[in-house]
Amino acid sequence: MSPWFSFTIACLALLISGVTAWLTFFRKGKLVMTQPTVIFFGPDGSKFDSSKNKIYLRTLLYSTAKRGQVLESLHISIHRNETKQNFNIWVYGEKGNLKRGSGLFIPQEGVTFDHHFLLPEDGANFAFNSGSYKLAVIAKLVGSSACHELSSINLTINDAQAAQLAESNTGIYFDWGPDQQSYHSHIDTRPEKEPDIGQLLEIMA
Repeated sequence: MSPWFSFTIACLALLISGVTAWLTFFRKGKLVMTQPTVIFFGPDGSKFDSSKNKIYLRTLLYSTAKRGQVLESLHISIHRNETKQNFNIWVYGEKGNLKRGSGLFIPQEGVTFDHHFLLPEDGANFAFNSGSYKLAVIAKLVGSSACHELSSINLTINDAQAAQLAESNTGIYFDWGPDQQSYHSHIDTRPEKEPDIGQLLEIMA
């Protein structure tokens, strides 16, 4: 066998090993999210009984690299016409097992969670009035000096929907339609929580 042929084979093997090592261990990749299947604007709580509004969405977060990504924080910046508001309190998980967002490892296979974004406690409430909305999901990775936008979504609330949202215990859902590649909205109103016996006694007293 020619020594040049053996040398060429050895170089090719070394090159393939180097590329494999780079793809597996060294390539940083990036954090990506899928199109949220559902988005909710409205009061917090299982019965929409909170005094402050929140934004909820469900999506898959995944890394384009084998090594994965460490997510430090996640928040939503929402624009309505000329108004801007950040929902910076991040809570994630599944129903009945929610956690305050304080770091999350995102593997290449991805993780699917419910994500709840609340207003800061020292800020005023944000009313979902009629208008065009731009919702930006913004992530901060460990070791990164800047945040980057994972997704930008355009939504609309019409006058009739805004009038309903002004009522208590009322929110609006945006469901993703894969055929039309757009969101379809509907209003949801939850019954008010009935007072317990203790509350009734207090009212009577």
